[in-house]
Amino acid sequence: MSALETGDLLGTLLMRESLDHCVKCTICETFCPVANVTPLFPGPKYAGPQSERFRVSDEPSPDSSLDYCSGCGICTQVCPQGVHIAEINTQARAKLRAREGITLRDRVIARPTLTGRLGTPFAPVANWSLSNPAFRVLVEKTIGIHRRAPVPKFAGRTFQAWARKHASPPAERKVAFFHGCGTNYYEPRLGEMTVALLEHNGIAVAVPKQDCCGLPLQSNGMFKDARAYVHRLAERLAPFARAGVDIVGTSTSCTLMLKREALEILELGDDKELLAVSARVYDICEYLIALHARGELATDFAPLPETVTYHAPCQQQGHGIGKPALELMALIPDLKVVESTASCCGIAGTYGLKREKYGIAMDVGAGLFRQVAENHSDLVACDSETCRWQIQGATGVRAVHPVEMLHRATRWST
Repeated sequence: MSALETGDLLGTLLMRESLDHCVKCTICETFCPVANVTPLFPGPKYAGPQSERFRVSDEPSPDSSLDYCSGCGICTQVCPQGVHIAEINTQARAKLRAREGITLRDRVIARPTLTGRLGTPFAPVANWSLSNPAFRVLVEKTIGIHRRAPVPKFAGRTFQAWARKHASPPAERKVAFFHGCGTNYYEPRLGEMTVALLEHNGIAVAVPKQDCCGLPLQSNGMFKDARAYVHRLAERLAPFARAGVDIVGTSTSCTLMLKREALEILELGDDKELLAVSARVYDICEYLIALHARGELATDFAPLPETVTYHAPCQQQGHGIGKPALELMALIPDLKVVESTASCCGIAGTYGLKREKYGIAMDVGAGLFRQVAENHSDLVACDSETCRWQIQGATGVRAVHPVEMLHRATRWST
């Protein structure tokens, strides 16, 4: 048995052993956003620790209800006994998918770099098609992506193309920017604002060549492909990590993937490149608030007399770093920030795109959408791109990354 296989087996055993700490307190059931809106998912306790005890590696799992778990991770966050409920569910769902097969739809939506590369050169046509009701009905009937599911618009250019032409000013401190697929193909302006903000604070920014982190593949049960993507990305980022350069990302779900999820769920604990990267990955707001704590963040922000609803997405909360975006936006004069009390927007990456899950996703996010309307928000701020697309699509209120608020308030003349 190879060292990697030994690490995989050890990771599986440690993950599975955590279920023995479950005391059936049902806290995870209470907080589960999916189980609270549909009977199709019996809840994380039943699908996770309770059922895991009866799953045998060489026998099929009977738990088809696992497919309705969104993988939001809230159950793991709230468990007082430290049971890895969401991770157990994700691994079990992968085995279910391996038995039943992966649909064409899931194979397509799990590869954002593929769709990004295909759609970017033909952005006007692609965007027109995706906004055409008749075309969306056809896509729903043939592939299974819901006709009203929130799909982003292709930017028609990539952030990587901009970065290749941009030379960061020399500085004593340097970071590597892990921008993710969303920024590269759909929100390149967010990447440009991030670079500008870091440079404004005296930090040189390197933008390595990079690909998907593998999270959509993992979420859709394609572990083998996900592991290949993670390893390839880690190989490109590891030289920076080994040189003592921090890796900063704007997609909170992608940074969590490199920090923890790939190690735990994909069981890549023996991947030396990933281990090196994992130790130096930071979410952008996490990194900026650390600068502020050391007195190194430029805080002479201009006033922004606006009302913003802030929603901390599930994956951001999975970092266990608090809510640094709230602290950062509190530094902007005249900006009224109202924190959402909703736990989840419902989209869960690719979950809410699917025909059979779209209604569930909208029911999960209903409380958040209502709060945005009640707050009379000018904007919604959220750290996750898929959550932003979901919120904006459901409410009609523009949703932005917190970095955009900081960028707009920065006094660039200084």
